[in-house]
Order: sequence, then C-alpha cells, then structure tokens
Amino acid sequence: MNILYYPQVKPKKKLIKRIYIAIMLWIVGRAIQAASKVDSDVKDEFAKLNNNFCLKMWIWPNGPSMYVGKTNNGKVKYLGWKDKGYKPTLTMTIKNIEAAMLLFTFRESTAIATARNRLVVDGDLPDACAFVRILNIVEVYLLPKIIAKLAVKRYPKWSQMAPSRKHFGRITIYVRAFTF
Repeated sequence: MNILYYPQVKPKKKLIKRIYIAIMLWIVGRAIQAASKVDSDVKDEFAKLNNNFCLKMWIWPNGPSMYVGKTNNGKVKYLGWKDKGYKPTLTMTIKNIEAAMLLFTFRESTAIATARNRLVVDGDLPDACAFVRILNIVEVYLLPKIIAKLAVKRYPKWSQMAPSRKHFGRITIYVRAFTF
C-alpha cells in the first residue's frame, strides 16, 4: 500500500432524493403561481417586488432548481426548472441535498435552515424576506395544519379564524397548480 496515494472517493448520486426534491420544487413553483392569483397576501407581497423579479431556487452543486418570475404586467409565472437564459434577481441556494430534504420533508422551517447556515441568499434582503413570507403562505395552503406548523415559523391567525378562506383557497390552489 502506497501511503502517498489517496484514491478519489465520489459520493453517491442519491437519485431518489433528487427526484423527490425536483417534484417538490415543481409543486411549490406551480403553487406559488396559483396562490398569486388566489390569495390577497401573496398578491400584496408580489406587488412589493420589482416587475422584472426572477427567483432561482436550487440545490448546490448540481441539484434540481426552480425559477419563478414576475412579468412586466405584474403576473407571477412558474418558469420551470431549466435555465433558459433567465437573469435571476434573487438566488436562493440550498447547500446540499440533505439540507433540501430537511426543508422539503418539512422537518425544518426556512427560518431555522437560514439560522443553521443551510440556505444562502444572493440578492436584495427585502426581496428574500418577501419571498420567504410567500413561501410560508403557500406551505400553509398546501400542507395539513400539523405539518405546516413544523414548516413555518408562525402559523397564521387568518387560517384559524376564517376556515372558508383557508379551505376555498387550498382547493383553488391545488386545482390551479395541477391543471394550468
């Protein structure tokens, strides 16, 4: 055995985790687009962003990604997972596939992931905070209450006070996300 020779060890591909994260990014991206048409809080948060806003959320180094953009006329659109020449104004990078699994299996909230240095943001801080608020609202709509409490920092009061808003919004977002 040669002590000066160190063989290169390549990590496994983690194919199942990559597929799960890609599906979750697709669902969340489509749900953000649908929620921007249904929920007034999401509309207000997107109204605060610039018209040419483009978000890239991806897993480092070569994981799946999601692009969400706002057009010049103010419409929010899920742009897909491929880079088609988009110039993101906000890039949210999840450091590795394991950190992404913690986020997208809802064992850790976005705030805790940021505090534990698993999420890197490149762009304007107010835009990042607005997008995290949008992401929290969408997660409350998509997930049952017991899971959503784990996924968001604070469960919103409107979802407890107005069940019609929550249930009607949830159904509408699900229908729009999976049909349009």
